[in-house]
Amino acid sequence: MTEWLLVAVGYIIGSLPTAYILGKRIKGRDIRGMGDGNMGARNAYHELGHKTGVLIFFIDAAKGCLPILLAQYFNAPQSIVLLTGAATVAGHNWSVFVGFSGGRGEATTVGILLVLMPESFLIVVGPAFVVLLIKKNVILASAVFFISLLLVNWWRHVPGILVFYGIALPIMVAITHYFRVRHVEKPISTGSV
Repeated sequence: MTEWLLVAVGYIIGSLPTAYILGKRIKGRDIRGMGDGNMGARNAYHELGHKTGVLIFFIDAAKGCLPILLAQYFNAPQSIVLLTGAATVAGHNWSVFVGFSGGRGEATTVGILLVLMPESFLIVVGPAFVVLLIKKNVILASAVFFISLLLVNWWRHVPGILVFYGIALPIMVAITHYFRVRHVEKPISTGSV
């Protein structure tokens, strides 16, 4: 498999519009016209139901894992692996299948970082989840996760390119969030996930 084909496959996998598909199947509605208009797990959680939102989160995270694992399987150079991950997030955020709309790329980024830096990921995911349970605020929990990941990567002497990548993808998520989401964050209820 050529290296650029891996990048293209990453974009296509990322472009699979999970929340859009499940929104149509579950409620017969386009999630882009529901809630904050974002086509991701957080909006789906509020608009399609808690269980559906959690399911979409895990599917979108798997969309991040799969292209990285595929690129690693084909022994792609690290630059292509990282580019494949970025293309996957871009696909999620600007899906070719639904008029180049999409989500913020957060769950997809989480899946990518899980594969690339599993030890650091496992150290920080617990505290971030505790923040989510206590504060019921996805954006705050995400900030704790991504900032803690940076610090843990630095502490564990993770290679600089991965430390940078662990900053760059969340910045892509934040920029997408800033320009796309039209409403103030709603707190989530964690009782009936």
